[in-house]
Amino acid sequence: MSMTVVVTRNAPDRYRGFLASCMLELAPGVYTSPHMNEAVRERVWAVCCEWAGVLPDDGGVLMTWRERQEPSGQAVRVLGWPKKEFVELDGMWLDRTDGGGSVKTE
Repeated sequence: MSMTVVVTRNAPDRYRGFLASCMLELAPGVYTSPHMNEAVRERVWAVCCEWAGVLPDDGGVLMTWRERQEPSGQAVRVLGWPKKEFVELDGMWLDRTDGGGSVKTE
């Protein structure tokens, strides 16, 4: 189990209600769970993905958690905003802003 953080931006209220039901909302749109196991994290992410069609153009969801096998020991998933792609370079995550194309989601 590891600390999981979810950040939302301009997301519909259903996201806020759902995320607040299983995580602590530390600030508007910032949710944490200090001991979320992988099965729960995958379910939370699956629900966020199911609802992705209702995100406005400037809306999005970012989830991150400790993952030793990933660059920098941290996994990152993104839906919608930010319009970035995360790329691995020398064992670290770097973000690359994309002017209007795809966003890496896994």
